[in-house]
Amino acid sequence: MNFKTFAKIALGLIVAYGLATSDAALAQKRYDPGATDTEIKIGNTSPHSGPASAYSAIAKAQAAYFRMINDRGGINGRMITYISYDDSYSPPKTVEQSRKLVESDEVLFLLSNLGTPGNTAIHKYMNQKKVPQLFVTSGADKWADPANYPWTMALLPSYRGEARIYAQYILSNYPGATIGVLYQNDDFGKDYLIGLKEGLGENAGKLIVAEVPFEVSAPTIDSQIVQMKAANPAVFINIGTPKFVAQSIKKVGELNWKVVQIIPQVSTTIGGVIKPAGFENAQGVLSAYYLKDATDPKWKNDQGMIEWNAFMDKYLPDADRADSLYIYGYAVTQIMAQVLKQCGDDLTRENVMKQAASLDMDVNMLLPGIRVKTSASDYRPIEQLQMMRFSKDQWELFGPILSSENKPM
Repeated sequence: MNFKTFAKIALGLIVAYGLATSDAALAQKRYDPGATDTEIKIGNTSPHSGPASAYSAIAKAQAAYFRMINDRGGINGRMITYISYDDSYSPPKTVEQSRKLVESDEVLFLLSNLGTPGNTAIHKYMNQKKVPQLFVTSGADKWADPANYPWTMALLPSYRGEARIYAQYILSNYPGATIGVLYQNDDFGKDYLIGLKEGLGENAGKLIVAEVPFEVSAPTIDSQIVQMKAANPAVFINIGTPKFVAQSIKKVGELNWKVVQIIPQVSTTIGGVIKPAGFENAQGVLSAYYLKDATDPKWKNDQGMIEWNAFMDKYLPDADRADSLYIYGYAVTQIMAQVLKQCGDDLTRENVMKQAASLDMDVNMLLPGIRVKTSASDYRPIEQLQMMRFSKDQWELFGPILSSENKPM
């Protein structure tokens, strides 16, 4: 073989190798609308106004967390563009704003759209479009249905599972006690009612002496509280969003009604519920939870809480740290960031869902013993809670970590 022949062969091999490696590099990068070499675009709708506006703290925390990520160089070198529109907790507005995010803004996916009614309104649309409806801020059972709705996943523990825990607690600690249920007249409230009856079993019809619904559009629920008191249950379960739970706790106090009160974990924030209701009225109120409480001194030297406080100092210095919704917003964004890290350069909507359904991680603001786990057949990332009681100016945890099946973990 002469030199010229050798050189041609060598050059051909170099070119072929260069093309192969170039093709491989290109093949590794896959994008759907909302993702490029430099950007990941994420959408959200939240009630920045209206009766559930207290929940807007979640979107504020998410926006701040993404600012922190961008300040640190983004995720896999890509900056996050986070777009949050106001839907006022109105399903028609949720539909309008979600369509805008998908069809005009062309986001890669939706993150933490809030509320059962609004998410129900876009459920079929998101799945028909094959756009991830990720970490929905609702505990309705319908979000954990990968066989029929593979593009939708919640984060919150199941409302029905939470209600089953309350039922078991009542049966164990207040055997034979009558129960009154005030509930929001939508899928959110009805899921709790179903779970409560499941947990009470054959005793449900005998123990529940009052079921009083209310509309989320109502300015006040004072009349419903008076109606509930007239039924005279020993245990009062109050299923509503923060505005209504605060009203209820306050009204019970004004009526000097001595009753065991249980409220849902989505309405336990001290800043958004307990303070408006009055600390004196909230003494002894029960609930269950899965996040650490920034007001609890037991977490003062906890590494996760130290990091959260540093985050709040820099990115949300004026926010009320007694509002646990900021912790929730921080935690869900931490989980979302892990999903995107796992995606690498394959930022297709299909891979985003695949990675969201492949989680097994600790989250530093979850209670010890609670871990985020998902699989292709398990779309319920958090399935544990711990009972807690409000005392003086803070929530106090007690008892074991419980699963939605009421088994100690």
